[in-house]
Amino acid sequence: MAAPVTNEWKWFSALALGVSLLKCLLINAYHSTDFEVHRNWLALTHSLPLSKWYFEDTSEWTLDYPPFFAWFEFGLSHLAACFDSEMLAVQNLNYASPATVLFQRLSVIVTDVVFIYAVKECCRGVWDEKRKDLLEQPSFILATLLLWNFGLLIVDHIHFQYNGLLFGILLLSIARHFQGRHLEGAFLFSILLNLKHIYLYITPAYGIFLLRCFCFTCSNADRSVQWRSFSVLRFTVLGLIVLSTFALSFGPFIALGQLPQVFSRLFPFKRGLCHAYWAPNIWALYNVADKALTVLGVKLKLLDITKIPKASMTGGLVQESQHSVLPSVTPLATLICTLLSILPALVHMWFRPNGARGFLRCLVMCALGSFIFGWHVHEKAILMAILPYSLLAVEQKEDAGIFFILTTTGHYSLFPLLFTAQELPVKILLMLSFTVFSFTSLKQLFRCRLLSTSEAVYLLGLVPLGLVCECVYPLTTWQKSFPFIPLLVTSVYCALGVIYAFIRLYILLFTFTDCGTEAKMKSQ
Repeated sequence: MAAPVTNEWKWFSALALGVSLLKCLLINAYHSTDFEVHRNWLALTHSLPLSKWYFEDTSEWTLDYPPFFAWFEFGLSHLAACFDSEMLAVQNLNYASPATVLFQRLSVIVTDVVFIYAVKECCRGVWDEKRKDLLEQPSFILATLLLWNFGLLIVDHIHFQYNGLLFGILLLSIARHFQGRHLEGAFLFSILLNLKHIYLYITPAYGIFLLRCFCFTCSNADRSVQWRSFSVLRFTVLGLIVLSTFALSFGPFIALGQLPQVFSRLFPFKRGLCHAYWAPNIWALYNVADKALTVLGVKLKLLDITKIPKASMTGGLVQESQHSVLPSVTPLATLICTLLSILPALVHMWFRPNGARGFLRCLVMCALGSFIFGWHVHEKAILMAILPYSLLAVEQKEDAGIFFILTTTGHYSLFPLLFTAQELPVKILLMLSFTVFSFTSLKQLFRCRLLSTSEAVYLLGLVPLGLVCECVYPLTTWQKSFPFIPLLVTSVYCALGVIYAFIRLYILLFTFTDCGTEAKMKSQ
């Protein structure tokens, strides 16, 4: 049966309290420009009428999240006034008084309550075997992997964002599907899409799953769809839930005739193929290949250096660039590549559904495929695959090894986000602690070897890479001339691990049958 909610779960409260105290210790840590982004959104939603929210451009950090998140900032702004009303002035750019820092940090910590609740709901559905040692219980391991996730800690509580709230809603939606509460799961995901549209990446998994496993009520003996079982009522109710959520979100802006303006903010395709901090995906490898071919072409006098686009030779922290040798990549090309990368997983879920667990696996595939092939992908988006995949990692040994590779490389790729010397020991200690726990706990849980020799060698390669990029390279004269080299090398090295994990996931999808494990995931 599923893990019972009894006094034996006191450890969960201890885990949640412990990580919350750690977050409080990070209040005065370095924060990125995202801190100013959210302060500005507090100010403009508080000071300006609704009709100007998506037009205001006093700050370069204009509002580019969906309406529900704008309303979330609007609600926070009324609490912010009790701390320091000056933070709510649109003209106060880069305002960061001690009271402002305290309020914004606390707002992230408090809204993480949603994430904590979602994690507990996920843990309630995990099959706990009869083991005496708490450290070997899948529910305890899962709770630790989620609550103490290294990436989420540094992105939200040092770098500064509200991903805990958003991922909490996502995990709660997933938990509801495991519990058979599909309409509630769909409603939560609709809310999530209207809070942050990056979750469009995993919309195909939700759409196919709900259509195949909710709207079609029966399958044939060979698991193929039974067309006559289609429920018009279920489809209608599901559609009403989704449409009403979007109508509530975008309705006011449709009434104002501002929908095109809102969409232009939400989908700014002019930002370029890669984010300033290169995500470890296929385009990082593509960019490096183009740079290598360019240098080689210049040395062999096959290219005229005066005709080479400047951005391609001074890359690194640039947003828009043009490739010199390889064909330049368009948003349409990335969309096609993304769809092709996730299509096999979607087709597999349609023809060989495996309940909520099959849906979760497809969701991870969609998140990872979009991360690898998407347009202007943020490096932080790797968490969209890592966090949900944690649920599968504690259920199946084959997933545990892939999870460890994906998590280690994905987390290390976030290191460039924290580039100040003060945060260096913090990020090293946090990642080392999380990585050691992940490896030892999963290995003990399944009592097997998680990694092959080549996989272990690759992951150990992160150690010298980190020493060179974080400690040695900054002391060299190259740091001033080529400051982007550590970022480039980190992205390329980690991209290999992320793409390898994606390939391994597909192999596992088509070669392994996990129907038996699904039986362990009981409804509440």
